[in-house]
Amino acid sequence: MAELSDLELLAELGVETSPEPVRKLTPLQERIIAGFEDIQRFVKEHGRLPRHGEDHDIFERLYAVRVERLRALPEAQELLANMDPDDILHAAEALGKPSEELDDTALLAELGIQPGSEDDITKLRHVSSRAEKKAAEEIANRERCEDFEEFKPLFEAVQVDLKASSRQAKALGNSEVTLAEIQPGNFFIVGGQLAYIAASTEAFTTQYERADRRVRVIYDNATEATVLSRSFQKSLYRDESARRVSEQSAGPLFGDTAEPDDLESGTIYVLRSKSSHPYVDEHRELIHKIGVTGQPVLSRIANARNDPTFLLADVEVVAEYKLFNINRTKLERLIHRALGPARLDLSAGDRFGKTVQPREWFFVPLSIIHELVSRISDGSITELSYNPKTVSFEKIS
Repeated sequence: MAELSDLELLAELGVETSPEPVRKLTPLQERIIAGFEDIQRFVKEHGRLPRHGEDHDIFERLYAVRVERLRALPEAQELLANMDPDDILHAAEALGKPSEELDDTALLAELGIQPGSEDDITKLRHVSSRAEKKAAEEIANRERCEDFEEFKPLFEAVQVDLKASSRQAKALGNSEVTLAEIQPGNFFIVGGQLAYIAASTEAFTTQYERADRRVRVIYDNATEATVLSRSFQKSLYRDESARRVSEQSAGPLFGDTAEPDDLESGTIYVLRSKSSHPYVDEHRELIHKIGVTGQPVLSRIANARNDPTFLLADVEVVAEYKLFNINRTKLERLIHRALGPARLDLSAGDRFGKTVQPREWFFVPLSIIHELVSRISDGSITELSYNPKTVSFEKIS
């Protein structure tokens, strides 16, 4: 198989390598398009063009007036040429005769159009811009999160981490959030609310030949929405105040600085396997290897594809926590005891044909690992054990 180019590799990771050119629209053009989209929604819902007449409601009659004005405006026809698959602007279907009671002028006044001005149809004072409509639709499409109590501790923990500076809410600036980042366990701030990616479907290809997934997004106001990951990506891009919440950095555990008489120091590392094994591939975002090392993590995993401990496959580092004043061996035992109920029964052969049973792989979401480290820091982990059924830590009975 031929090696993938850098651009192809980036595309596989969900990074846009050939962004679509952004067409800059004036506010007037935005409102023409927004008004036309109202008409398109009417046609889609009713299967016909809007019509004049007293036997039709005011909105349909307003849309009928709008169609006629758009048809008469050359600049509108040019702007909407590629947005009219139903041929609304050129259809021969009759729209009827406007009511004498409510003529075109009155209807236009109701619609917010100033008759006689140089831009008639563009003066839609009561037609929201597409960006405003999109934001409103996204909020309207959210629904109450019935199991929010399960997620509430995660939001509270993140708020504590942000105040303690063990996490940062980083402005996006000119950097776009990739689809690879919009995955379960990650937090963002969008629309002034903390958003948690709780679940994701398998990737699929859209009608435009682009990879996408559906993600379940939980918000800190106890609402949720299931959206395409690309749609969530766009909502972050449109929000100038959007933030990416960083992974938790526990800082030096059990000590802020290293002293000459400190115990062994090192790093807690969290990995995901790149193995092509069907089970690993299906649950990749929930299967993590958690270990403690005294050497640089990259050195520890350098030979992963030849090491049965790493399932004879390359791995991805998803989190690291620096340690001081702590015994690595005892800490590793503590971690394995706390997460014991979620340990995976995996095996891999070594180069001598022997079967090796790795003991550091666990079926847990990344958010639970963040909580584990926090509880190690405050000492409460000694009284807790992970319950896979409730996806939470519980007191040891």
